[in-house]
Amino acid sequence: MSASKWIGGAIGWSVGGPIGAIIGLVIASFVDSFKDKTPKIGEQKKYNTNKRTPHEKRTKTQSGDFEVSLLILASIVIKADGKQDQRELDYVRDKFVSLYGKERANKSFKLFKGITNQNNISPRQVCLQIKDMMDHPSRLQLLHFLFGIAQADGMVTDDELSQISTMALYLGISTLDFESIKAMFYDDMDNAYKILEIEKNATDDEVKKAYRKMAKKYHPDRVIHLGPEHQKGAEQKFKKVQNAYDLIQKDRRF
Repeated sequence: MSASKWIGGAIGWSVGGPIGAIIGLVIASFVDSFKDKTPKIGEQKKYNTNKRTPHEKRTKTQSGDFEVSLLILASIVIKADGKQDQRELDYVRDKFVSLYGKERANKSFKLFKGITNQNNISPRQVCLQIKDMMDHPSRLQLLHFLFGIAQADGMVTDDELSQISTMALYLGISTLDFESIKAMFYDDMDNAYKILEIEKNATDDEVKKAYRKMAKKYHPDRVIHLGPEHQKGAEQKFKKVQNAYDLIQKDRRF
């Protein structure tokens, strides 16, 4: 299956709007043209994140919608510090191989390289489309992956952190959720509390309550609609919550 036909069959709402425009430019650069059931991406109806009313049903996010959104946001993070580190690129490829298998990962990475060649991507427009169309658990999963990319070269630079923070704001992710996921990439007692979104002076009962809340928030079943591959990715966040609770429990001896 060609890369363009795979994209056409895997995405739903992301075929339109700013994300669709970005993918359309990449598809246009491929040797094979985009000819399947859907219209050409560049000819899709315009998408306006401000027109959907609160009563309008959110379009279900497919695995391909998540994948395309992830590739675009990943390309922004990788270039945040003004360079593309090979370790970060390798992280993206390796992660996609572990999620989708080698064949699909190769198609994803072909698309990813095309996206990284574009210099006029608007993080705000892309993130607002994702915020409007993608459910909250899936957006948290996106954020977790972006931190993984940033840390792939051994450290999260100030530029990368600033870019991820800005995108989290556009994605409608709260400060508490942002700090929780960020803390998952640092192993110490202070960050264990941040993962559970509580203060160090919380009571034992508050710690237990926070653990139950966060375990529910980050449970892999929350992204079951994205397919088993993304449930597997979500397990990493879930384990971080468990590890944070175990660390606090051991320290407090309750």
